[in-house]
Amino acid sequence: MTKRYLLALAVMLGLASLAMPQASAAPSSNNCAQLDRSLQWYGDNASKLQQLVDEYGKCNKAVHGNKHPVATFDWDNTTIKNDAGDATTFWILRNDKVLQPPNKDWTQTSPYLTQDAAAALSQACGTTVAAGQPLPTSTNTACADELYTVYNDTTTTTGKPAFAGWNQRRTEASYAWVNNLLSGYNDETVTKFAEAARAENLANPVGATQMVGTKKVVAWVRYYDQMADLYRTLQKEGFDVWVITASPQAVIEAWAPHLGVQRNHIVGIQNVMDHGVRSYHTVGCGGSGDDQAITYLDGKRCFINERVFGVTGAAAWERQDNRQVFAAGDSTTDATFVRDATALRLVINRNKTELMCPAYFNGDGKWLINPMFIEPKAQKTSLYPCSTKGYTNPDGSGAPAKDDTTGAVIPDQADQVF
Repeated sequence: MTKRYLLALAVMLGLASLAMPQASAAPSSNNCAQLDRSLQWYGDNASKLQQLVDEYGKCNKAVHGNKHPVATFDWDNTTIKNDAGDATTFWILRNDKVLQPPNKDWTQTSPYLTQDAAAALSQACGTTVAAGQPLPTSTNTACADELYTVYNDTTTTTGKPAFAGWNQRRTEASYAWVNNLLSGYNDETVTKFAEAARAENLANPVGATQMVGTKKVVAWVRYYDQMADLYRTLQKEGFDVWVITASPQAVIEAWAPHLGVQRNHIVGIQNVMDHGVRSYHTVGCGGSGDDQAITYLDGKRCFINERVFGVTGAAAWERQDNRQVFAAGDSTTDATFVRDATALRLVINRNKTELMCPAYFNGDGKWLINPMFIEPKAQKTSLYPCSTKGYTNPDGSGAPAKDDTTGAVIPDQADQVF
């Protein structure tokens, strides 16, 4: 179908706001900072985001006073196109920065790594390099391939499961593990690795690829202009802007400050430090203990409650009355903290079921959906299975998604914004 035909059909159905991207709305009537109206958003999303700024910004003295409303953003594929964590992982594999693990034993790198994966990594990467010394992943393609596959596919190169036994609402074993490939360094060094990867990926043209082992992978990243503008507009109006990421925190500290985000307002995967260097254990949340939680799904809520709002102990896992007014995300990892936002929730559509089900259902009218600003995904042809698999259980199985307001099961949803 042509876009002209879709627009005509949408008008007939009363769905014109969903039919075509539009520029931002006319300026608001007060003196609030304005979103850049030359930047294209979908439908009336810009108007609604401007309303958020107008209502909660410091320009609105009646509401704002001395308050600093909290806005929380995911980073990878929400704020930027592509993934800063991936970019850094690919860089360290190409530049021989992964260290042989303690005792040359890969099980030390994650409590969830299977024996099959540990054996495959030992065979591919060898045992001749001393513990704590760099593995030659730029030339040993078998080692690079095994490391990449364990992370990217969560299997060995022979197809055996690489991880087992983690709570899939509190952590993601492969994310925590790839973070631990940066262990043995201090955080400052990791940030420098990330800065080098950032420079390469911003300089490379859109669509560029690179070889990691024998794998062809993405080699470019871009900041979304619309999201950068939103960050700056919120900051001008006194919002307390935070980044909540499932990438290593030290990596995003090379990226987010370029949008004015202070480093103490970046929350990502952190390692327990051992004599000033990163150990192979990740910092937990909400009394869960080390290695039990990262900034993933319910873990993002926990870390926001702890780091942003000062909630401690088991209560950090629960939805609090005092929480962010705005949140933005793109994936399953963001579903819980985005749902927690009280005023407005922005979703960048990457066809991720647990996030898209409540967004499309939009039970309280506070959800916005926007296609990816660069290379948006095509329409998902099948319905989102919200009524059966719209929620992820701790063991990874699916369950019905439920509306936060009524508790009713969300019906299966069609993909409309793409």
